Amino acid sequence: MYINPYGADPVTLAADLANRRPRTTRELVDRCRESGVTIDRGASDTDLTETLAFLDDWLVVVDTTEPRGRADALNALLADHSAPPRLTDHDGHWHVHYRADDVSFARLLTAMFSVGTALHLTSRGIDRLARCAAEDCEDVFADTTRNGRKQYCSTRCTNRSAVRRHRARH
Repeated sequence: MYINPYGADPVTLAADLANRRPRTTRELVDRCRESGVTIDRGASDTDLTETLAFLDDWLVVVDTTEPRGRADALNALLADHSAPPRLTDHDGHWHVHYRADDVSFARLLTAMFSVGTALHLTSRGIDRLARCAAEDCEDVFADTTRNGRKQYCSTRCTNRSAVRRHRARH
């Protein structure tokens, strides 16, 4: 997966994995592959454990709504999980990596999620990562909408909340 200038793909994958935690290494690899992650190394149960632990730390960024606190939490993840950017052409075209080439699968993911989240929040807005506003949902979403007013993780939660509001009025 290439990190586009807006970070939408990595932050969306991180949210998906945080919402529906993979139970096996195979599930983690399959879901990453389905999301466009180039998998050029093996993955182990340790990679799964490390990725799940990272997602717990990443949720601190999600749940910290005050901008300075959110930035501090994300800066800590960037310091722990990414490296200075560098150019590489290992697959035939030039692009930027924020990690060393020989890192584990978990480290590849955590660097991608950290940098992708930073790009998303700086390009779209520091508040564009949240929990669903539906009463009975705690899922995370990255707001990639044009107007930046997304409140719900899915159309289903949006519709259920609208029905609840309508019924409460009548």
